Amino acid sequence: MPAASLPLHDPDSRGFASDNYAGVHPEVLEAIALANGGHQVSYGEDVYTEHLQEVFRGHFGEQAQAFPVFNGTGANVVALQAMTDRWQAVICADSAHIHVDECGAPEKVAGLKLLTVSTPDGKLTPELIDRQAYGFDDEHRAQPAVVAITQSTELGTCYTPEEIRAIADHAHSLGMKLYVDGARLANAAATLDVPLRAFTTDAGVDVLSFGGTKNGLLLGECIVVLNPDAVHSIKYLRKSAMQLASKMRFISVQFEALLGTDLWLRNARHANDMARRLYAAVKDVPGLEIPRTVQANQVFAVLPKEVTERLQKRFRFYTWNEHTGEVRWMTCFDTTESDIDTFAAAIAEELAAA
Repeated sequence: MPAASLPLHDPDSRGFASDNYAGVHPEVLEAIALANGGHQVSYGEDVYTEHLQEVFRGHFGEQAQAFPVFNGTGANVVALQAMTDRWQAVICADSAHIHVDECGAPEKVAGLKLLTVSTPDGKLTPELIDRQAYGFDDEHRAQPAVVAITQSTELGTCYTPEEIRAIADHAHSLGMKLYVDGARLANAAATLDVPLRAFTTDAGVDVLSFGGTKNGLLLGECIVVLNPDAVHSIKYLRKSAMQLASKMRFISVQFEALLGTDLWLRNARHANDMARRLYAAVKDVPGLEIPRTVQANQVFAVLPKEVTERLQKRFRFYTWNEHTGEVRWMTCFDTTESDIDTFAAAIAEELAAA
């Protein structure tokens, strides 16, 4: 069978469904190519993974330990499994990725219970945590052991360093630990305009995941342990959860390209800027409502169903809530101003036609 001519897609195509739709940043591709020559020891004993520890310590402090994994669900499952025992539970927002979008993996694979809390903006508070932080020493109730927050949240909001410190102090006062799902941690740092450690290490976070796939990597996330006493057996749990890469150098060198320079911040700032440009372009269009604050690289809007269906034939994006008509538009490191202007014009056109 003859080989297909490449590429099989239009390289100029753009969607607004997910920041996973974007390709790989050229600087990351270059780093992968530079790491490709010769042989390196497998399973993380390579020089790139060793040097990656220095890179993460530079951002999160001397105590930080980085464990590269394949994907975000894997990072969450391994980290939470390492932070809990089989009879314990994790408190999270009801909109959290670990609850809504991971097919039950934290509960099935990690063997823990998720205790969810309804939030208005995707953000937990000490008061909201207390709705599930009870029943300690009650053998009939899964024991609350970890508070898990997402930064930035699934609703596009960002916790301030002070808000995270309040959560950490409250969780620790109850004997619990704090985990941060950081699939878009870079976008939050860009919004807050503070160093990464300002709302993680310095705010009392015990363990976090650092997302790379949504910010220009081919694949890969990192579990970052900030408090070694908060985890157990993570080395073995990563392997048993099928998240130990044999050719780990190719994950690690991507993170070195991202975090060893300011690429992580450039990419995140650009994605955030494009979300703000989209918001500014459509916020006053008749027939459209923006129900949520735009803080990171997500824009939520409420549209008539028929408008959404017509737009989705022209651009890929997801319906967030079928009942309310709310949709979500994502911007990426490679979204251009022209992409935004074209999409905004199409939105106005379809609404006018309705």
